Amino acid sequence: MNKITKAIIPAAGFGTRFLPATKALPKEMFPIIDIPNIHYIVNEAVKAGIKDILIILNSQKQIIQDYFSNNPELDTRLRKDGKIQIADDLLQISHLANISYIIQDKPNGSGGAVLEAKEFANGEDIAVLYGDDLIDYDEKSAIGELIEAYEKSNGATLLGCQYILDEQLSLYGVVQPKERCDSKSFEVIGFVEKPKNRSEAPSNYASLGRYILPNDIFDILEKCQPNKSGEILLTDAIIESMKTHPCYACVFTGKRYDIGNKVGYIKALIDYSLKREDMREEILSYLQDKMSNNDK
Repeated sequence: MNKITKAIIPAAGFGTRFLPATKALPKEMFPIIDIPNIHYIVNEAVKAGIKDILIILNSQKQIIQDYFSNNPELDTRLRKDGKIQIADDLLQISHLANISYIIQDKPNGSGGAVLEAKEFANGEDIAVLYGDDLIDYDEKSAIGELIEAYEKSNGATLLGCQYILDEQLSLYGVVQPKERCDSKSFEVIGFVEKPKNRSEAPSNYASLGRYILPNDIFDILEKCQPNKSGEILLTDAIIESMKTHPCYACVFTGKRYDIGNKVGYIKALIDYSLKREDMREEILSYLQDKMSNNDK
Protein backbone atom coordinates (compact mmCIF):
# COMPACT_ATOMS: atom_id res chain seq x y z
CA MET A 1 0.00 0.00 0.00
CA ASN A 2 1.44 3.36 -1.05
CA LYS A 3 0.58 6.79 0.29
CA ILE A 4 -1.85 8.43 -2.13
CA THR A 5 -0.08 11.45 -3.62
CA LYS A 6 -1.32 11.29 -7.23
CA ALA A 7 -4.73 12.09 -8.69
CA ILE A 8 -6.40 11.87 -12.09
CA ILE A 9 -9.05 14.36 -13.23
CA PRO A 10 -10.77 13.10 -16.41
CA ALA A 11 -11.89 16.15 -18.41
CA ALA A 12 -11.98 14.95 -22.02
CA GLY A 13 -15.75 14.86 -22.50
CA PHE A 14 -17.58 17.23 -24.83
CA GLY A 15 -20.15 18.52 -22.32
CA THR A 16 -23.08 17.91 -24.66
CA ARG A 17 -25.69 18.73 -21.98
CA PHE A 18 -24.44 22.33 -22.00
CA LEU A 19 -24.30 22.89 -25.75
CA PRO A 20 -24.01 25.36 -27.40
CA ALA A 21 -21.93 26.98 -24.61
CA THR A 22 -19.48 24.05 -24.49
CA LYS A 23 -18.71 24.53 -28.17
CA ALA A 24 -16.35 27.27 -27.03
CA LEU A 25 -15.93 26.87 -23.26
CA PRO A 26 -15.29 23.50 -21.55
CA LYS A 27 -17.84 22.78 -18.85
CA GLU A 28 -14.94 22.31 -16.41
CA MET A 29 -14.22 26.02 -16.89
CA PHE A 30 -17.77 27.15 -16.11
CA PRO A 31 -17.37 29.59 -13.22
CA ILE A 32 -18.84 29.04 -9.80
CA ILE A 33 -19.19 32.82 -9.43
CA ASP A 34 -15.60 33.74 -10.38
CA ILE A 35 -13.65 30.50 -9.93
CA PRO A 36 -13.85 27.72 -12.56
CA ASN A 37 -15.27 24.45 -11.37
CA ILE A 38 -12.05 22.55 -12.13
CA HIS A 39 -10.15 24.89 -9.79
CA TYR A 40 -12.36 23.64 -6.94
CA ILE A 41 -11.64 20.03 -7.94
CA VAL A 42 -7.89 20.66 -7.92
CA ASN A 43 -8.17 22.42 -4.55
CA GLU A 44 -10.02 19.43 -3.12
CA ALA A 45 -7.18 17.13 -4.15
CA VAL A 46 -4.48 19.47 -2.86
CA LYS A 47 -6.21 19.83 0.51
CA ALA A 48 -6.06 16.03 0.83
CA GLY A 49 -2.29 16.00 0.36
CA ILE A 50 -2.16 15.24 -3.37
CA LYS A 51 1.09 16.46 -4.90
CA ASP A 52 0.80 15.38 -8.56
CA ILE A 53 -2.31 15.78 -10.70
CA LEU A 54 -2.93 14.56 -14.25
CA ILE A 55 -5.77 16.24 -16.13
CA ILE A 56 -6.99 14.28 -19.15
CA LEU A 57 -8.15 16.61 -21.91
CA ASN A 58 -9.37 16.51 -25.47
CA SER A 59 -7.74 18.64 -28.15
CA GLN A 60 -10.33 21.43 -27.74
CA LYS A 61 -9.58 22.12 -24.08
CA GLN A 62 -6.26 23.93 -24.15
CA ILE A 63 -7.92 26.69 -22.13
CA ILE A 64 -7.76 24.48 -19.01
CA GLN A 65 -4.00 24.17 -19.36
CA ASP A 66 -3.78 27.93 -19.92
CA TYR A 67 -5.75 28.57 -16.73
CA PHE A 68 -3.31 26.67 -14.52
CA SER A 69 -0.28 28.25 -16.21
CA ASN A 70 1.32 31.57 -15.32
CA ASN A 71 0.45 34.53 -17.57
CA PRO A 72 3.50 36.85 -17.45
CA GLU A 73 1.84 39.57 -19.53
CA LEU A 74 -1.20 39.77 -17.25
CA ASP A 75 0.99 39.55 -14.14
CA THR A 76 3.12 42.48 -15.33
CA ARG A 77 0.05 44.58 -16.18
CA LEU A 78 -1.61 43.99 -12.81
CA ARG A 79 1.53 44.85 -10.88
CA LYS A 80 2.06 47.97 -12.98
CA ASP A 81 -1.49 49.03 -12.10
CA GLY A 82 -0.83 48.46 -8.39
CA LYS A 83 -3.06 45.37 -8.18
CA ILE A 84 -0.45 43.38 -6.30
CA GLN A 85 -2.80 41.14 -4.31
CA ILE A 86 -4.72 40.11 -7.42
CA ALA A 87 -1.44 39.36 -9.21
CA ASP A 88 -0.21 37.28 -6.26
CA ASP A 89 -3.51 35.35 -6.12
CA LEU A 90 -3.34 34.55 -9.83
CA LEU A 91 0.28 33.49 -9.57
CA GLN A 92 -0.65 31.07 -6.81
CA ILE A 93 -2.95 29.20 -9.23
CA SER A 94 0.08 28.02 -11.20
CA HIS A 95 1.66 26.66 -8.01
CA LEU A 96 -1.27 24.67 -6.59
CA ALA A 97 0.29 21.30 -7.49
CA ASN A 98 2.45 19.59 -10.09
CA ILE A 99 -0.18 19.52 -12.83
CA SER A 100 0.43 17.66 -16.07
CA TYR A 101 -1.82 16.92 -19.04
CA ILE A 102 -2.61 14.20 -21.56
CA ILE A 103 -4.59 14.86 -24.73
CA GLN A 104 -6.92 11.92 -25.35
CA ASP A 105 -7.23 11.16 -29.07
CA LYS A 106 -10.91 10.24 -28.89
CA PRO A 107 -13.40 9.77 -26.04
CA ASN A 108 -13.93 6.10 -25.22
CA GLY A 109 -15.65 6.04 -21.87
CA SER A 110 -14.76 6.64 -18.24
CA GLY A 111 -12.44 3.64 -18.17
CA GLY A 112 -10.68 4.69 -21.35
CA ALA A 113 -9.92 8.08 -19.82
CA VAL A 114 -8.48 6.58 -16.63
CA LEU A 115 -6.38 4.13 -18.68
CA GLU A 116 -4.57 7.12 -20.20
CA ALA A 117 -2.96 7.63 -16.77
CA LYS A 118 -1.20 4.27 -16.49
CA GLU A 119 2.28 5.69 -17.05
CA PHE A 120 1.53 8.65 -14.75
CA ALA A 121 0.52 6.28 -11.91
CA ASN A 122 3.84 4.45 -12.28
CA GLY A 123 2.81 1.44 -10.22
CA GLU A 124 1.03 3.38 -7.46
CA ASP A 125 -2.57 3.29 -6.27
CA ILE A 126 -4.26 6.50 -7.31
CA ALA A 127 -7.10 8.95 -6.64
CA VAL A 128 -9.69 9.85 -9.28
CA LEU A 129 -11.90 12.96 -9.13
CA TYR A 130 -14.58 13.63 -11.72
CA GLY A 131 -15.25 17.28 -12.53
CA ASP A 132 -19.04 16.93 -12.81
CA ASP A 133 -19.20 16.44 -9.04
CA LEU A 134 -18.50 19.63 -7.09
CA ILE A 135 -18.36 18.84 -3.38
CA ASP A 136 -18.56 21.64 -0.84
CA TYR A 137 -16.91 20.75 2.47
CA ASP A 138 -15.91 22.40 5.75
CA GLU A 139 -12.81 20.63 7.07
CA LYS A 140 -12.04 17.41 5.21
CA SER A 141 -12.39 17.22 1.45
CA ALA A 142 -14.33 14.28 0.03
CA ILE A 143 -11.24 12.72 -1.53
CA GLY A 144 -9.45 13.32 1.78
CA GLU A 145 -12.08 11.22 3.55
CA LEU A 146 -11.54 8.46 1.00
CA ILE A 147 -7.78 8.58 1.51
CA GLU A 148 -8.25 8.22 5.28
CA ALA A 149 -10.54 5.23 4.73
CA TYR A 150 -8.02 3.74 2.27
CA GLU A 151 -5.27 3.94 4.88
CA LYS A 152 -7.46 2.32 7.54
CA SER A 153 -8.51 -0.46 5.15
CA ASN A 154 -4.91 -1.36 4.31
CA GLY A 155 -5.20 -0.37 0.68
CA ALA A 156 -8.71 -1.33 -0.45
CA THR A 157 -10.49 0.20 -3.43
CA LEU A 158 -12.60 3.12 -2.15
CA LEU A 159 -15.76 4.51 -3.74
CA GLY A 160 -17.06 7.90 -2.67
CA CYS A 161 -20.77 7.48 -1.97
CA GLN A 162 -23.78 9.27 -0.57
CA TYR A 163 -27.36 8.31 0.27
CA ILE A 164 -29.73 8.90 -2.65
CA LEU A 165 -33.52 9.17 -2.47
CA ASP A 166 -35.53 6.40 -4.14
CA GLU A 167 -36.81 8.62 -6.94
CA GLN A 168 -33.27 9.60 -7.97
CA LEU A 169 -31.61 6.17 -7.95
CA SER A 170 -32.16 5.66 -11.69
CA LEU A 171 -29.64 8.45 -12.35
CA TYR A 172 -26.67 6.75 -10.69
CA GLY A 173 -24.53 3.67 -10.29
CA VAL A 174 -25.85 2.13 -7.06
CA VAL A 175 -23.54 0.01 -4.92
CA GLN A 176 -24.35 -3.46 -3.64
CA PRO A 177 -23.24 -3.88 -0.01
CA LYS A 178 -21.80 -7.20 1.12
CA GLU A 179 -23.82 -7.03 4.31
CA ARG A 180 -25.04 -3.92 6.13
CA CYS A 181 -24.62 -0.33 4.97
CA ASP A 182 -25.44 1.56 8.16
CA SER A 183 -21.97 2.93 8.82
CA LYS A 184 -19.64 5.46 7.19
CA SER A 185 -17.71 2.66 5.45
CA PHE A 186 -18.96 -0.73 4.26
CA GLU A 187 -17.76 -3.44 1.90
CA VAL A 188 -19.13 -3.45 -1.64
CA ILE A 189 -19.50 -6.53 -3.86
CA GLY A 190 -21.17 -5.08 -6.94
CA PHE A 191 -22.95 -2.27 -8.81
CA VAL A 192 -26.26 -1.79 -10.50
CA GLU A 193 -25.89 0.94 -13.11
CA LYS A 194 -28.94 3.24 -13.23
CA PRO A 195 -31.57 0.83 -11.80
CA LYS A 196 -34.99 1.35 -13.36
CA ASN A 197 -36.76 1.37 -9.99
CA ARG A 198 -36.13 0.92 -6.27
CA SER A 199 -36.70 -2.84 -6.42
CA GLU A 200 -33.73 -3.19 -8.80
CA ALA A 201 -31.45 -1.06 -6.60
CA PRO A 202 -29.36 -3.03 -4.08
CA SER A 203 -29.14 -0.02 -1.74
CA ASN A 204 -29.72 3.73 -1.58
CA TYR A 205 -26.01 4.52 -1.87
CA ALA A 206 -24.62 5.77 -5.18
CA SER A 207 -21.02 6.11 -6.30
CA LEU A 208 -20.44 9.81 -6.96
CA GLY A 209 -17.27 10.68 -8.82
CA ARG A 210 -14.56 10.07 -6.19
CA TYR A 211 -12.37 6.94 -6.17
CA ILE A 212 -9.19 5.47 -4.77
CA LEU A 213 -8.14 2.75 -7.21
CA PRO A 214 -5.53 -0.01 -6.99
CA ASN A 215 -2.81 0.12 -9.59
CA ASP A 216 -3.90 -3.18 -11.10
CA ILE A 217 -7.01 -1.38 -12.36
CA PHE A 218 -4.94 -0.37 -15.40
CA ASP A 219 -4.22 -3.98 -16.36
CA ILE A 220 -7.91 -4.78 -15.95
CA LEU A 221 -8.94 -1.80 -18.08
CA GLU A 222 -6.63 -2.94 -20.87
CA LYS A 223 -8.55 -6.23 -21.00
CA CYS A 224 -12.06 -4.73 -20.69
CA GLN A 225 -14.35 -5.11 -23.69
CA PRO A 226 -16.02 -1.91 -24.92
CA ASN A 227 -19.81 -1.70 -24.60
CA LYS A 228 -22.21 -1.28 -27.53
CA SER A 229 -21.28 2.41 -27.74
CA GLY A 230 -17.60 1.57 -27.99
CA GLU A 231 -16.88 2.82 -24.46
CA ILE A 232 -14.74 1.19 -21.76
CA LEU A 233 -16.50 1.67 -18.44
CA LEU A 234 -14.61 2.20 -15.21
CA THR A 235 -17.38 0.46 -13.25
CA ASP A 236 -16.80 -2.74 -15.28
CA ALA A 237 -13.13 -2.71 -14.31
CA ILE A 238 -13.92 -2.05 -10.64
CA ILE A 239 -16.37 -4.96 -10.58
CA GLU A 240 -13.69 -7.22 -12.09
CA SER A 241 -11.18 -5.93 -9.54
CA MET A 242 -13.53 -6.92 -6.70
CA LYS A 243 -12.78 -10.58 -7.47
CA THR A 244 -9.25 -10.20 -6.07
CA HIS A 245 -9.23 -6.85 -4.28
CA PRO A 246 -11.49 -5.65 -1.42
CA CYS A 247 -13.73 -2.68 -2.23
CA TYR A 248 -15.40 -0.34 0.24
CA ALA A 249 -17.88 2.50 0.02
CA CYS A 250 -16.88 5.63 1.90
CA VAL A 251 -19.87 7.84 2.69
CA PHE A 252 -18.38 11.34 2.48
CA THR A 253 -19.91 14.26 4.33
CA GLY A 254 -19.71 17.26 1.98
CA LYS A 255 -22.61 18.67 -0.01
CA ARG A 256 -22.49 17.48 -3.61
CA TYR A 257 -23.61 19.40 -6.68
CA ASP A 258 -24.03 17.73 -10.07
CA ILE A 259 -22.36 20.40 -12.19
CA GLY A 260 -22.94 18.36 -15.34
CA ASN A 261 -26.64 19.05 -14.84
CA LYS A 262 -28.08 22.51 -15.54
CA VAL A 263 -30.19 22.60 -12.39
CA GLY A 264 -27.29 21.33 -10.29
CA TYR A 265 -25.09 24.07 -11.71
CA ILE A 266 -27.63 26.78 -10.85
CA LYS A 267 -27.99 25.40 -7.31
CA ALA A 268 -24.23 25.64 -6.85
CA LEU A 269 -24.21 29.24 -8.09
CA ILE A 270 -26.92 30.20 -5.63
CA ASP A 271 -25.40 28.44 -2.62
CA TYR A 272 -21.87 29.65 -3.28
CA SER A 273 -23.08 33.23 -3.75
CA LEU A 274 -24.90 33.05 -0.40
CA LYS A 275 -21.63 32.03 1.28
CA ARG A 276 -19.90 35.21 0.13
CA GLU A 277 -20.11 38.29 2.31
CA ASP A 278 -19.85 40.59 -0.71
CA MET A 279 -22.91 39.00 -2.34
CA ARG A 280 -25.06 37.37 0.33
CA GLU A 281 -27.40 40.24 1.25
CA GLU A 282 -28.08 41.31 -2.31
CA ILE A 283 -28.71 37.74 -3.51
CA LEU A 284 -30.95 36.99 -0.52
CA SER A 285 -32.94 40.15 -1.14
CA TYR A 286 -33.34 39.25 -4.79
CA LEU A 287 -34.46 35.69 -4.02
CA GLN A 288 -36.93 36.87 -1.39
CA ASP A 289 -38.33 39.39 -3.83
CA LYS A 290 -38.72 36.69 -6.47
CA MET A 291 -40.48 34.39 -4.02
CA SER A 292 -42.92 37.08 -2.95
CA ASN A 293 -43.64 37.94 -6.58
CA ASN A 294 -43.54 34.44 -8.03
CA ASP A 295 -46.71 34.97 -9.96
CA LYS A 296 -45.14 37.73 -12.09
